[in-house]
Amino acid sequence: MKKYIPKFVFKVYHYVLAFLGALIYGFPSKKIKVIGITGTNGKSTTVNICAKVLEEGGFKVATMSSILFKIKDKEKVNDLKMTMPGRFKIQAFLKEAVLEGCDFAIIEVTSEGVEQFRHKFIQFDVAIMTNLSKEHIEAHGGFSNYKEAKGKFFKSVSGLHILNKDDLYFDYFNAFSAKEKRAYSILKESDVQAKNVLVEKEFSEFEVKDVRFKTSLLGEFNIYNCLSVIALGEFYGISFENIKKGIEKVKGIPGRMEKVIDKPFSVFVDYAFTPNALEKVYNYLKPEIVVLGSCGGGRDKWKRPVLGEIALKYAKHIIVTNEDPYDEDPQQIIDDVALKVKNAIKVFDRREAIKKALSLGETGNTIVITGKGSETCIAWEMGRKEDWNEKQVVLEEFEKIKKARE
Repeated sequence: MKKYIPKFVFKVYHYVLAFLGALIYGFPSKKIKVIGITGTNGKSTTVNICAKVLEEGGFKVATMSSILFKIKDKEKVNDLKMTMPGRFKIQAFLKEAVLEGCDFAIIEVTSEGVEQFRHKFIQFDVAIMTNLSKEHIEAHGGFSNYKEAKGKFFKSVSGLHILNKDDLYFDYFNAFSAKEKRAYSILKESDVQAKNVLVEKEFSEFEVKDVRFKTSLLGEFNIYNCLSVIALGEFYGISFENIKKGIEKVKGIPGRMEKVIDKPFSVFVDYAFTPNALEKVYNYLKPEIVVLGSCGGGRDKWKRPVLGEIALKYAKHIIVTNEDPYDEDPQQIIDDVALKVKNAIKVFDRREAIKKALSLGETGNTIVITGKGSETCIAWEMGRKEDWNEKQVVLEEFEKIKKARE
């Protein structure tokens, strides 16, 4: 249909749906404070940290992320394979949050969601930017269009903008007007600046305004996520003591730098599927063995060989397998990722790929498996879905190898 129907028709269709969704559910965002978190990487983690800090400040919170939907103590896994669901689902979620007496709703906002007006008729009080790097290039017809989609979201939020001052595109987003602005940084002087940063294998520490924070979330990139939430907490009058407590209560995010096995070698599962995210994960964990792939369905074919080249910089053993091929030839996607990696081990079946990685593991090694994280399925042709639990598969195959070695 997209080949034959003018684009403006689809835009009208999506806009009308957004209005109808808000109308049917009574424009619930007017009765609750809504925080939108956007960026290429780190959105789900920031949503989680944000919720903990607000709860520690005495507020009732609802969250909508690529991992789960949560309203106060009620949780439901997000199995839609959509970070930002359709307009009716978002409005229904906000309505329920209002009925449950929530003070805040935190929503992950995606560029594709913005292009389809899913953010329209939602009264966002806060817009938080994590970072920006190349992603969804083909879907948007170029990086500038992708960036502009994020910009449309900031343009629509007049309240508070929280921006990463160390990000390359800080000036672009800072140009959008807002009643209040907060910047966070590690490298530059800003409203919330981390000093005396310490990044270790098991934790990270940093200081903000002479208060020492310690988090079990790994890597410098997670310090940035924490800093954005500190800026938010400060704005809403939450004490540094309670902000600190909230951050320290976040022990880990499912499928995000999640350590699944500790001995005799370490195995980490991570959602990273963009070049920028993959580079950060590998640079921090320094793996000997990696399992990776690339989602299909015509999505960002440019990045496939780039992902393989990044793996080549860090790992001794590189296993390329399926992630979400959708309607594209799965083997072609694997071949594209492995294009410039001569020693790549190509394994069509993802379980077998994980089994192969574990079989290569030696004492003290680090194995990193990326691309799925906490997702609940693998997407195949014609909408077919295969149930999937990355962590469970790793543990099952590890037990088999342990028994075989005994």
